[in-house]
Amino acid sequence: MAREIAIGVQDFSNLIENNYFYIDKTAFIREWWNSGDAVTLITRPRRFGKTLNMSMLECFFSNKYEGRVDLFEGLDVWKDEEFRKVQGTYPVIFLSFAGVKQVTYEKTRDLINELITKLFIQYEWLFKDVRFTKKDREFYDQVSRGMDDVVASMSLNMLCEWLHRYYGKKAIVLLDEYDTPMQEAYINGFWDELVAYTRALFNNTFKTNSSLERAVMTGITRVSKESIFSDLNNLTVVTTTSDRYAKSFGFTETEVFAAMDEQGIPESEKEKVKFWYDGFTFGKVTDIYNPWSVTLYLDERKYDTHWANTSGNGLVGKLIREGDKGIKTEFERLLNGESIEAKIDEQIIFSQLAGNRNAIWSLLLASGYLKVANVVFSSAGKPTYRLALTNYEVKCMFETMIEAWFAQTEDFGEFVSAMFKGDVKSMNRYMNKVALNTFSYFDAGNKPSEQREPERFYHGFVLGLIVDKAEDYMVKSNRESGYGRYDVVMEPKDTKNVAVIMEFKVFDTEDEEKELVDTAANALRQIEEKKYDADLLQRGIPLENILKYGFAFEGEKCLIRKG
Repeated sequence: MAREIAIGVQDFSNLIENNYFYIDKTAFIREWWNSGDAVTLITRPRRFGKTLNMSMLECFFSNKYEGRVDLFEGLDVWKDEEFRKVQGTYPVIFLSFAGVKQVTYEKTRDLINELITKLFIQYEWLFKDVRFTKKDREFYDQVSRGMDDVVASMSLNMLCEWLHRYYGKKAIVLLDEYDTPMQEAYINGFWDELVAYTRALFNNTFKTNSSLERAVMTGITRVSKESIFSDLNNLTVVTTTSDRYAKSFGFTETEVFAAMDEQGIPESEKEKVKFWYDGFTFGKVTDIYNPWSVTLYLDERKYDTHWANTSGNGLVGKLIREGDKGIKTEFERLLNGESIEAKIDEQIIFSQLAGNRNAIWSLLLASGYLKVANVVFSSAGKPTYRLALTNYEVKCMFETMIEAWFAQTEDFGEFVSAMFKGDVKSMNRYMNKVALNTFSYFDAGNKPSEQREPERFYHGFVLGLIVDKAEDYMVKSNRESGYGRYDVVMEPKDTKNVAVIMEFKVFDTEDEEKELVDTAANALRQIEEKKYDADLLQRGIPLENILKYGFAFEGEKCLIRKG
């Protein structure tokens, strides 16, 4: 009989007690415990079962669940007699930063302090025991939303010490989604303040803590060691390129197809599910499926961007939208189904995201938006990665994101229609509205400047064309053709349709241009002199079906001329 699909349940005991649909990941318990690692950081994309696995660890090790054979009987870990003896025998502290999404440092600090305070309240009963002193109680009373940073930094260390004293066993600490507040700090500009607070808390909890048995942290990214982990020399890091725990997060293809069989879904649907939700690789294990999307598909029997629709895309969208020419050009290739080359650093340095292309691709890989197509090693053994969009769901998410960039004005669609009709007068009218409305949207930072960067707008504009006309056109930019490189070519998939070549230039008095019309004329002249129509003609597209436009920019003003 098919089990009920329960959406959004991240409490392990709830799933098991109600016999809801669950894919057995308890082998992770054995693999982690046998590793002997003191402090383990595991990074996986959002909605990949991190919280559920942390809940599973709590249910297995915490003495709150002593004797709960019913939770694990029949599951993989219970086959091992030695592990049956371990279940329910440790004090466990479980804390999650998943909901810490504040826009200021003060609010972030207050919320983390509040989470710690609620955790402490659960253990107030300890102070009825004679082993606890007046000084213990005094420290306990200082723990509050408004506690100073010194108390906050020592809070989890002290709680471990108290539990150790009471139970005679060191504590296990589980910290879920540790980096959520760090990402918000980067987006909202209080990174340095939060780093100082977090570094002190982590150092006292995970390093200088004689009452710590073991610890696990989970997150999306591995934040650079220099920022918050500088003192943690006992930290074992497991990223998406590591072989450890490769099958513990996300669903394998075997698990997905078995679940589909259980739910009575026809065999014919398996390839569609693979097309939409497969594509993740952890270590050497390929064909990892997005568990959130698969679970929702099993429940609704509908293909959709389930994972991509669950928020968390703000930072990624900002980085691409405000990225330089190189970022947008490479993203064009990704949307067109191609791969890009990058050097990946799994220690995400947030301060580099504004200007380091490889740092951005590293973040997108860690977040699950990109996959490793293959790796090439240099003679010195240094890897270079070929990256591609993970799957069709991710592609749809980015297309929706880009459509939203231009949704603020209807003029973009009107401009595209006029362009295919050769209506230059309407193109000029609509383009100036589009440019005016979107120029600042594609500019990075908040610096006041009269001199905008047309290239930022232009490459964002090209992404809009790719998404808007993906069904009928291949949109290419900065490619070689004839004797040079054109700016944009819209090549029809059906050679009976019109093709478009666009050359963009910025007004420059050094090129002896007196006004914008001269700049537009120069753009058209370059199209002809460089024979940018060579590839199109070779494909059999008639010359009369190739529309050629010269774009001239001066600040936010634009003038278009037709060749």
